[in-house]
Amino acid sequence: MLKGLDRALSAEMLGMLMAMGHGDDLLICDVNHPAASIARHTVHGRVIDMAGCDLGRAAEAILSVMPLDTFVPSPVTRMTVVGDPDRLMPVHARMQAVVDRAEGRPVPFAALERFAFYEAARQAFAVVRTADPGPYGCFILRKGVV
Repeated sequence: MLKGLDRALSAEMLGMLMAMGHGDDLLICDVNHPAASIARHTVHGRVIDMAGCDLGRAAEAILSVMPLDTFVPSPVTRMTVVGDPDRLMPVHARMQAVVDRAEGRPVPFAALERFAFYEAARQAFAVVRTADPGPYGCFILRKGVV
């Protein structure tokens, strides 16, 4: 046992987060996302499941130990809604609130079209799949420095 760690963070998750370097990306997604097929292209190579956690809870746990990159304009990227790229889904607002609270400041999000998002996700260090039903609960977080 370790003190001060969020109980939602497994040993595998902590090891993966420690292995990430500054500028590495982490995909955190809902249950609808093609997590397994994306994950096999990543450095980690497999999905880390956060069963029982919605996106907000999972992001809260991850961001309790992982800083976001402050050297880029938008350290978080979301997937846009197909056919309505300017539309924000409820999950987007929930994630924005979690990220802003974790960072103690407003954090700008970038947005990518579905297939561009999938391509960016394949370049991520790892994939974390939550139990969130979504839809459009797909975010790429860029790791910063402590």
